[in-house]
Amino acid sequence: MYCKNYDTTIHFEIMVRLAKAFYSDDFESAVDRIPQEMRPRTQKSSRCCIYRDRAIIKYRCMATLGFAIEAEENELKPLSAYAREALGRDRLRGNMITFIDEACNGCVRTHYEATSACRGCLAEACVQHCPKDAVRVENGRSVIDPDLCIKCGKCMDACPYHAIVYIPIPCEESCPTGAISKDACGKQAIDYEKCIFCGKCMAACPFTAVLERSQMVDVLSGLKTKRQMVAMIAPAIAGEFNGTMLQLAAALRSLGFTDVVEVAAGADITARSEADEFIERMEHGAPFMTTSCCPAYTELVSKHIPELAPYVSDTRTPMHYTAQMVKERDETACTVFVGPCVAKRREGTNDELVDYVVTFQEIEAMFQARGIVISECEEGSFGMVGGREGRSFPVSGGVTAGIKSMINARAEILRPTIVDGLNRKTLKELKNFAKKGAPGNFVEVMGCEGGCVAGPATIVPARKATKRCTEYALSSPSALAHEGAGD
Repeated sequence: MYCKNYDTTIHFEIMVRLAKAFYSDDFESAVDRIPQEMRPRTQKSSRCCIYRDRAIIKYRCMATLGFAIEAEENELKPLSAYAREALGRDRLRGNMITFIDEACNGCVRTHYEATSACRGCLAEACVQHCPKDAVRVENGRSVIDPDLCIKCGKCMDACPYHAIVYIPIPCEESCPTGAISKDACGKQAIDYEKCIFCGKCMAACPFTAVLERSQMVDVLSGLKTKRQMVAMIAPAIAGEFNGTMLQLAAALRSLGFTDVVEVAAGADITARSEADEFIERMEHGAPFMTTSCCPAYTELVSKHIPELAPYVSDTRTPMHYTAQMVKERDETACTVFVGPCVAKRREGTNDELVDYVVTFQEIEAMFQARGIVISECEEGSFGMVGGREGRSFPVSGGVTAGIKSMINARAEILRPTIVDGLNRKTLKELKNFAKKGAPGNFVEVMGCEGGCVAGPATIVPARKATKRCTEYALSSPSALAHEGAGD
């Protein structure tokens, strides 16, 4: 999620406070005090009362400690108990998204509504165009009966004054698969059988009622015990922080990471592998091939478009290949992926080579808790670096550019199509590809519009991040140069 001033939001403040609590003399007691410290009795509440504010802060703390809120029923269980459990677990399991019903503003059901702009015109176009007689005129104004309305929108389209508006529920509207909706009791619920963990509901909710279950405390514990912790930074990170990439490497080492590697190195492997796979598939007469880098997309295919599965590349993701290289160097190393994505958290729990996944937002919270300013750090170094191809991956079209570069002399056979973001429209397009074929023979699918630079756990605007990432990639040597040198 990008919020203009994300570092001033309540959830980011909770991340920072939890990180500071971890570094304090008594983590459990410090965590217990967070709701009261954030909402003292002398402060005006942001909701109905100070006690509801504190309850919601407690739930946010639970999610940041890695717990699913809807699964917890013991209201009397203190945060210190959750903190203790978080310190004792070996790995986070289960679904990575959780929902705070109390934080939701009680959105009404999605509906159409006649506003005060209605002029009560004699034509009554809204009434005439409604197929279910759900619109009537009362006291010179249009009224829509929610029990009869089928939400077709014909009344809105017909109104000459644009007096009828569509009122959505943001989280529901953003979900491409219909995985989040109100249950029989009027509460929002997530259907994990449909969820592809794209994080769009998180980004859309103006109350931050949809949250990730964080692994930040797990990573902090590893750093504190001096384990061989290796930060694997996603290519999209080049657009997120002030300072150079080498200063960022130094800052991560200051947190306690023993090594910092670019996932762009794994992306170079993905680009090479997908290029070889693409050529092989085309030689065997395949109509097209799609990418496999975005776990939200592969989850979508698995759950909603299984007929598209034969066309999805078998190549593993950059995160996997990077973790593999790290483990080959040191099998005792603890791999920590740092990225912008909820789906990567899901992928990480299913990949035996990836130990933890944290987001850009969580890393920024850890920096703030330790007082680390990246732009003030001396430049450090990377244990692994990527080439131009891998560093281009986080921007829409970047994967295609990487494949084209790897194909090189045979690049003319590549006829790419880019699906820029998963939504209900592109979901239909992908289903159509499975039935009738794609408009090209190589389909790049990005879960987020604009690419990973627009992921739900980013910090800066996608446009700014795109510019930074593109400049970083263009200033980098091609991975082919390393291959030519025998690396």
